[in-house]
Amino acid sequence: MYFTDRGLEELAQRRGEEEVTLAWLADQLQAFVDQHPDFEVPVERLATWLARGGADPDAEDD
Repeated sequence: MYFTDRGLEELAQRRGEEEVTLAWLADQLQAFVDQHPDFEVPVERLATWLARGGADPDAEDD
């Protein structure tokens, strides 16, 4: 098991029944980056990946 899997499993266990908006998720990611600026690039890549439906964040827009 990867270290990140534990965090994802905890998220699913603690908050898995909740419904959230993407706006809420974006706010939470921004708050995280504000507290942990070293993670700005990976969070930005994740947000871009999510926004593009799983497409490569480095790929050019069509």
